[in-house]
Amino acid sequence: MKRKILFLGESYRADAITWMKGLKEFGDFEIITWELKTPNNSKLNRFKRIAEYLFSPIAIRKIIRKEKPDMVIAERTTSYGFLAALSGSNTIAIAQQGRTDLWPENSFLYPYKKFIQKYAFKKAHLIHAWGPVMTISMKEIGVDMNKVLVLPKGIDLSLFNPLTNNSNKIEAIVTRSLQPEYRHDSILKAFGILNQKGIDFSLTIVGDGTRLQFLKDLATALQIENKVIFTGRIPNTELPKLLQQSNIYISMPITEGVSASLFEAIACNCYPVVSDIPGNQSWITHRDNGQLIEIDNVEMLANELIWSFENLELRNQAIIRNRKFVEENANYDVNMKVIAEKYHELLDLQIS
Repeated sequence: MKRKILFLGESYRADAITWMKGLKEFGDFEIITWELKTPNNSKLNRFKRIAEYLFSPIAIRKIIRKEKPDMVIAERTTSYGFLAALSGSNTIAIAQQGRTDLWPENSFLYPYKKFIQKYAFKKAHLIHAWGPVMTISMKEIGVDMNKVLVLPKGIDLSLFNPLTNNSNKIEAIVTRSLQPEYRHDSILKAFGILNQKGIDFSLTIVGDGTRLQFLKDLATALQIENKVIFTGRIPNTELPKLLQQSNIYISMPITEGVSASLFEAIACNCYPVVSDIPGNQSWITHRDNGQLIEIDNVEMLANELIWSFENLELRNQAIIRNRKFVEENANYDVNMKVIAEKYHELLDLQIS
């Protein structure tokens, strides 16, 4: 009989889909899911969502009694991870999604999040750190590092594969959610500078979010709307083709854990230009295998885009090294097999 896992988290997210798909494929697990139903898109809904969250341990325990999962797994240590800790399951795995998951740092909920994260870490039998940068905060608060598995889920290298792009202009792509923390406005302003300098380019912005209309209006104000394509939300299966048609990948978040988007881009031979923060510094060295840009430094971003495009030989060498790195460290087929086997080991321990 198949072992059953209850996944707590937003099951529509590409990150979650990869995780669950890998467990089915390499661990032969049956997956059932639970997530908050109230969208977090207005002040009223936010209060409704909090109320739903407060009563959710009852709903989750009810599902566990009915479905009898062998294991509960959850994303984000400060939300669904805490609910997993309260679930009463004998085997729990939680994943830290960001550098700390304690975000935003100026929130009045920060002390509460700190408390519930510590509780989640204590109750979990396995803690996922999708990259080394996540272990720093764990060590600082005394997490038992014997429970921590430092390994990205990886990406499907049969889908995200390289094509040679010999374009004679910058063909950039951004694949992050259109939320304020990803600083799409800074990216557009940098391309406004390129446009003023008479430098030809195309910019594809993939995804949806609260800033979509604002960003479209900004592109018009900067007089670059004819060179910027907003695709809206697309299936993850359509993303490889867009990445293969691009030669530069841009991502400017103000905080980052481990970015599957970065791995997907460099697997498709995009040269990465990303924000200079710990989550990106783990993988990118400035003017070696990519560019690291100071947050909100629009002039620097514009200048480094020009430098990146003009230094073709360095860019081509970096592209080859980056693809090799992804093959060796972020291969979905290898990494998800390790993760699935680890889950079976945990469950075998419960039996013995």
